[in-house]
Amino acid sequence: MVEDRTVPTLRYVVADVFTDVPLTGNQLAVFTDGRDVDDQTMQKLAREMNFSETVFVLPPEAGGHARIRIFTPAVELPFAGHPVLGSAFVLGMPLQLDEIHLETGAGIIPVALEREGASIVFGRMRQPIPNWEPFAQAEELQQLLGVRSQLPVETYDLGPHHVFLELGSEAEVAALEPDFGALARLTHLGVNCFAGSGRRWKTRMFAPAGGVAEDPATGSACGPLGVHLVRHGRIAFGEEVEVSQGAEIGRPSTLYVRVDGSPPENIDRVEVGGSAVVVARGEFRL
Repeated sequence: MVEDRTVPTLRYVVADVFTDVPLTGNQLAVFTDGRDVDDQTMQKLAREMNFSETVFVLPPEAGGHARIRIFTPAVELPFAGHPVLGSAFVLGMPLQLDEIHLETGAGIIPVALEREGASIVFGRMRQPIPNWEPFAQAEELQQLLGVRSQLPVETYDLGPHHVFLELGSEAEVAALEPDFGALARLTHLGVNCFAGSGRRWKTRMFAPAGGVAEDPATGSACGPLGVHLVRHGRIAFGEEVEVSQGAEIGRPSTLYVRVDGSPPENIDRVEVGGSAVVVARGEFRL
């Protein structure tokens, strides 16, 4: 059979992110050459993949190693954590880099890569420092979820917007069964419910209005979660903590976050880290 070379071939890699175990963590599709893909087709391909996010890699424009565009099945995002980390794993190997700089809609994100032999085993991204403010619909959100937050209900903006509620225990977090339709009507923000202590925390993130009912691992929320914990004295500046997510939907994930700065709210640096594994390669012929 003779290959029809007039049909564009779009190659992609699938990685499971914030895990070192295949078929767990958060799925990501990375189209490694998005130069000939228009905006509408990017969104359709993200819907076709139906992962939390899909990435299209483009030539750099602002001094980074590559530019990436990030799509959920419903919308394009300026920044998201697991697409940045997963893309760093996918691109960092052939580029043989110890640190890769990825251009996003929220600026250039540096990702430091750690290796064992030839393999990348861990990545640590420096995230934008978020802005924060009280969430105006805190009472309505708590009533909808049937919970009462132990800390002020606040929103954080680093491109994506997230709201945070601290519940009384990890079991209470695990037991949540949100009405996704009502949640989507109330807010377009990612809703994060968390609990824990010391160096171990558990979280769940719901964003039905963005096309993601529940996310297995949310890197763009992990950094703000660290800031939230530091600001309210739950953890110390410079202390790296482990955050678990995704078990309730069969995709257990592990994220790490560290916030550097000084009390009470002088944030100098936010780093989120984790592992990733490539599990598949394929192509679309459109």
